[in-house]
Amino acid sequence: MKANTLRIAVGAVLAATVTTVLLPSGADASEAKSADSKTVKSFGRVADAVLEERTAALLDNRSTRRIAAPSLRDGNVSVSSGLARSEDSALSSLRTRKAKLASLGEAYTGSDTQVSVDRTQVKNGRATVEVTETTTLTYKKVRGDEPTTTGFKAHHELSFSGNKKGKWELTAIRPTDGGPRAINEPRTAVAADTGVAPTGTPADISWPAPSKPKKMTGTGYNYAAMAAYAEKYWRNYNPDYRQFNDAGGDCTNFISQSLKAGGWKNVPGSYSDYHNWSYGPSGQTDSWVGANEWAWFTLSSKRASNLANVYQMDVGDILQMDFDGDGSKDHSMIVTYRSRMGVPYLTYHSTNTYRKSVASIIASNPDAVYYAYRT
Repeated sequence: MKANTLRIAVGAVLAATVTTVLLPSGADASEAKSADSKTVKSFGRVADAVLEERTAALLDNRSTRRIAAPSLRDGNVSVSSGLARSEDSALSSLRTRKAKLASLGEAYTGSDTQVSVDRTQVKNGRATVEVTETTTLTYKKVRGDEPTTTGFKAHHELSFSGNKKGKWELTAIRPTDGGPRAINEPRTAVAADTGVAPTGTPADISWPAPSKPKKMTGTGYNYAAMAAYAEKYWRNYNPDYRQFNDAGGDCTNFISQSLKAGGWKNVPGSYSDYHNWSYGPSGQTDSWVGANEWAWFTLSSKRASNLANVYQMDVGDILQMDFDGDGSKDHSMIVTYRSRMGVPYLTYHSTNTYRKSVASIIASNPDAVYYAYRT
């Protein structure tokens, strides 16, 4: 099989999936007004180029002839400079993965990537493109008994930003599948061309904690309402909201609902841009349901700040956990009660829990990394 074969499955599929949305006449003049079928094909080709580069970073260079890197520009579509920098980091991490595999006796000699565009939406000068990647890798015969190939099918959401000249830039790409990451997916998904997302500062878990009293009134938020909402729906879900237990967990969706009940306002915009935070009938932002994206939104918008110690949390504050210390947050909870002795009690979904002390959580998960947020 030829290494790095570039084949784009964007023909008849596109005719059925292209959604060209004209913006209202009052839209900002700097925004692109539509994306025609030719542009959508270019979306697919640029997506393919990015994904093919990732796969090529895993190939054994000693057993493949050097082939020119795929172009990250096609027609009026290109990769933004910010995302290009992020992809350089992604490729570096994948080359590290290749070295790790080699030390375990596994290598690949060739690859074949196909990308199909499944759905395209254009709104307010931004395009959200859903694609399916089908990639096959050829095993190098290291031990001699390897199968011929391995393959996978993965789904991605890409964000493009357009301008009045009809030029489009790919600014973000993220996987949408659950389960183990694909072999060519970087350890940390490349998220956005908006600078470095704020990751936050881990909190100390020692007791007692330095005093950090919370101003409970005059902030514009109703912390008692946040707690009351969480304690009402910790077990019996609010039917006005979608559930995400089968799509990675409902914990961040639950705290977002609670925060909204206490006065947090929607920030509308692209669902994949972590600077936005909203929920509606047709969808919700990644920051509404994703633990990492919620943290990025919250810290960048200054709706909350990190606390130095988990025992400083009070009603309406948020605790997040990174179970394995890999830098990616895995779970979100809200404080709904604080004892006179200064112990916060947390309520959350996944597993649905009411007023569990932070001490109990730490005792069960002593190796986790904790992030405490003052809302």
